[in-house]
Amino acid sequence: MVKPLPRLKLQGFNNLTKALSFNIYDVCYAITEEQRRRYIEYIDEAYNAERLTQILTDVAEIIGANILNVARQDYDPQGASVTILISEEPIIDKKQAGKEVLAGAMREHLDADHLDASVVAHLDKSHITVHTYPETHPQNGIATFRADIDVATCGVISPLKALNYLIESFESDIVIADYRVRGFTRDVKGKKHFIDHRINSIQDFLAKGIKSRYEMFDVNVYQENIFHTKMHVKDFDLDTYLFEEKAKNLSFKERQRIEMQLRQEVEELFHGRNLD
Repeated sequence: MVKPLPRLKLQGFNNLTKALSFNIYDVCYAITEEQRRRYIEYIDEAYNAERLTQILTDVAEIIGANILNVARQDYDPQGASVTILISEEPIIDKKQAGKEVLAGAMREHLDADHLDASVVAHLDKSHITVHTYPETHPQNGIATFRADIDVATCGVISPLKALNYLIESFESDIVIADYRVRGFTRDVKGKKHFIDHRINSIQDFLAKGIKSRYEMFDVNVYQENIFHTKMHVKDFDLDTYLFEEKAKNLSFKERQRIEMQLRQEVEELFHGRNLD
């Protein structure tokens, strides 16, 4: 839970922008070419644009934001994207607001549809996005699913409230999270405030159950309000990484080879570099 600083009397709107960004990875091993094809099909079905839209809609509800607009797309051959524009303020009657904002001569040249579009653009303060990248390697059998997620809010609502839900919503072997507070808001005395809540680490906002499952590493730049946390699952169970196969059906030598490949893949994704 975000711990607010003592309540400030602001001059106008809270202009701070809070951005939470994820790279979430699921790592898998698909032995045959046919299994690799089915893995991509499984991911594309499990995380299609409709399912992703529901996840992001839940995020908007969790952080207390109002949805203004949704755009989503499934891609050929694989992957999907969803973007949701959100606002801290409640949704208003767009046509009525448009008539108030677009007065006089401007109103005479715009029909009702244009009024709607104008007001949506006017309210566009924040957004939630997700892009998915499933892929397989034809030589070594490694399959990875990456989801890039961004939750950017303006005002008092905080993307950190959705942190645990997002991690639990995806098959997250590795999570690389960045949180940054940008800009400033000014109080009635003219003093600028560059952050409006206490935070030492992204880990402060993780549930105990999640913390117990992951090894975590921080790189924080406190004077710049930048917070970076890398996470990977602690326990390695080969069966959880095999797609449509069981470890007991493999030879000891084959299990060793696959486990070594998977461990290297996890380490390389976690550290962001090749470890040959």
